[in-house]
Amino acid sequence: MALQAGDVFGRYELVSWLGRGGMAETWRAQLVGDAGVTKPVLIKKVLPEYANDEAFISMFISEARISATLSHGNVAQVFDFGRVDGEYFLAMEFVDGQPLHRVLKRAMKSELAGLPIPVAVFIAMEMCRGLHYAHTRMDSSGRPLGIVHRDISPDNVLLGYEGQVKIVDFGIAKAQLLRGFKTAPGVVKGKYLFFSPEQARGEEVDARTDVWATGVVLYELLCGKLPVEGPPHVVMMRVARGEIPMPQVLRPDLPQELNDIVMKALTPDREQRFESSHAFGDALAGFLYSNFPRFSSMTIAHLLRVLFRGDLAQEGRELSVPGSFLEELKSWRAKTEPEEPAPSTERQTRKLRPVSPHVTETTQPRSIVASPGTSRPLLYGLSAGVLLAVGASLWLLMDTHSPGTTGGAPPPTPIRAPIAVETRRPTPVVPPPSVTTPAPIAAPEDKVEVASTTAVKPTASSAKNGFRPEDITNIQNQVRMLMRKRDTRGALEMAQRCADSLPKVPECHLMLGVVHAKLGNVKMSEQSYGTFLALAPEGYPKRDLVIRVLSDLAKQNSTQ
Repeated sequence: MALQAGDVFGRYELVSWLGRGGMAETWRAQLVGDAGVTKPVLIKKVLPEYANDEAFISMFISEARISATLSHGNVAQVFDFGRVDGEYFLAMEFVDGQPLHRVLKRAMKSELAGLPIPVAVFIAMEMCRGLHYAHTRMDSSGRPLGIVHRDISPDNVLLGYEGQVKIVDFGIAKAQLLRGFKTAPGVVKGKYLFFSPEQARGEEVDARTDVWATGVVLYELLCGKLPVEGPPHVVMMRVARGEIPMPQVLRPDLPQELNDIVMKALTPDREQRFESSHAFGDALAGFLYSNFPRFSSMTIAHLLRVLFRGDLAQEGRELSVPGSFLEELKSWRAKTEPEEPAPSTERQTRKLRPVSPHVTETTQPRSIVASPGTSRPLLYGLSAGVLLAVGASLWLLMDTHSPGTTGGAPPPTPIRAPIAVETRRPTPVVPPPSVTTPAPIAAPEDKVEVASTTAVKPTASSAKNGFRPEDITNIQNQVRMLMRKRDTRGALEMAQRCADSLPKVPECHLMLGVVHAKLGNVKMSEQSYGTFLALAPEGYPKRDLVIRVLSDLAKQNSTQ
């Protein structure tokens, strides 16, 4: 007979049915004690179809024993475990609030592209605190219990109306995944999106698997979408290769420090990841309180009260929210408005709107990112036609930001202060055959000031070829002139010589990528753009422009 609200279930009285998941149904209930004393609890009752699965029940009982020993402010505590009428159940701490996945969904419906940066960071930081506590638990003999959640996702994180952050389902995660993989794949549908590379390969996992999953959750909270989406085989392959777009690509207002923290948590090689949830949490705390020193859990509480005001009203509840928070919420919404890029070409004057979180893998533009542990960025989903268009767009960008271009913007300010570099008098640049010789490059003094993004000293190769870092502007002018004369072979030879003689100067590789794109050399263009992005330091204006143009054109390509 199906249970109903008001029924007695063991020592508990059922208050209301909350939902049904892959392996259990949940009830809000209360423990009834003597003298009318009650305690609110959450009952998770294993579904009848699992009752005869001996392997599953054995694992469930074993894990429940461990989870019942956990007592931490960021872990929803298990109070009781047992069986009523042959059905196993857990009685857990009742958190008066909402699951994290509902909070994110509601936030995005209220004109936020993702959660506000300090809110997302605080939630992930609190998750790390709870996880580290569980990871380091020992038994009565001082032996590590080796607890790993294995199923961290927004579904298993609860936020309270008083600002609490609680991880749930420590006791059933392993049992659920075991059952899901071996006998009922549908049970863990979608869970693979949070699997670490080692977990996806079926290897033994440790605490760093939960570090990875927490990083994925933080990424989704910040960007409004997962870093990798699609069918399991596609996700597993891309995750294993580290093909994860930096969150900055999807959320340009993200500080570089936070972008780096997220990418470190999502390093495919777990040896290069944060060594523990404690280390991950400390990095997040350092960022949070350096940039938002007055942030507290009450901001979480106020955000939930605003987002779920209608739900609370239906329950006859009205929780206060200060006016100062409402003003702060307005500022957060304003920051998520799409940016208007500086006009330079017809292609770039339209608004670059944030990527919709509802775009699927088949339509989502793939981004240009540095694969963790490598120096070469990856470009995905760009056809030959798009790369050709990229070449045209970037050529105009180079024109706009080069000295001496009439009507253009001034050149970008160097990232580093000019430095003195010893140079040799170069051999004059010999133009390719059938090309008009451009104005000669002025002879340098013994020491010159180099406004370069990298401290590059001339090498024997550069002296031999006659190219020096301070000559980049002149080389660009010559390559542009050759392209205008339709001498693409000569332009390619000069750009290639620049890249060969000055391999650490990003501008040479940008020029080479542009010329290859003009010629339709997809692979070579991709390689050159990737080298440019790897060499150009963060914050370098042309680097951001390259990423924006490539991302925008990839988006256009995917929707055609």
